[in-house]
Amino acid sequence: GSADLYRVLGVAKAAAPGEIRRGYRRAALRVHPDRAEPGHREEATRRFQVLGRAYAVLSDAERRAVYDEQGTVVEEEEEGEALRPERDWQEYWRLLFKKITIKDIEDFEKNYKDSEEELDDIKAAYVDFEGDMDKIMESVLCVDYTDEPRIRKIIQEAIDSGELPAHKAFVKESKQKMSARKRRAEKEAKEAEKTREELGLGDGEDDLKALIQNRNKDRKKEMDDFLAQLEAKYGNNSKKGGKKTAAKKGKK
Repeated sequence: GSADLYRVLGVAKAAAPGEIRRGYRRAALRVHPDRAEPGHREEATRRFQVLGRAYAVLSDAERRAVYDEQGTVVEEEEEGEALRPERDWQEYWRLLFKKITIKDIEDFEKNYKDSEEELDDIKAAYVDFEGDMDKIMESVLCVDYTDEPRIRKIIQEAIDSGELPAHKAFVKESKQKMSARKRRAEKEAKEAEKTREELGLGDGEDDLKALIQNRNKDRKKEMDDFLAQLEAKYGNNSKKGGKKTAAKKGKK
């Protein structure tokens, strides 16, 4: 929806090459056709192609200089295969980014969690989705439902400091919606485990089960404690209210 290539990748015009690459990676992960529902694959593929073509221009110093000067991109055959609309951008993605291993995922997650990049992504997601935690949790990298207390704390602190607006969807979110989000996440985790077993993934380095269980053990307890606190805070109030109502009816 934008003619600005920098905006397409979510980076500033003065972004360094490394920032251009990271911007493309983040945007491509969000709209990659493999993540889209069957009915939205065609649109996701189109968006993925747009991202790839924007990256092809901004990652090339000469093409980027021409774009910065003229504000337009001339897509002619002689300019090279990278700008041709019919290019297989999914294949280009695979060539650009090597096949990742479990260790790569662990290393990335360790460096990403609690980094400035993650903080920026969380705040940007909060603004983009106007406080909708369902969408925020889906869009931020490397998080699952056990991360929610930490994500909420980051957002709340930014709201309290005046850095972020207090969107009603966030500050007034019901306990029922939080619980429903947790149930969905647990269901998806069970389905993923079932798929892993059906695929016959074995033990050892490729066994994601042990990795996920170890990583989530403490955070799951944190999430359960968080929901228990909400139950104690709001559940008791509603019970007290019910007793008062009953007492009044008795007097009448």
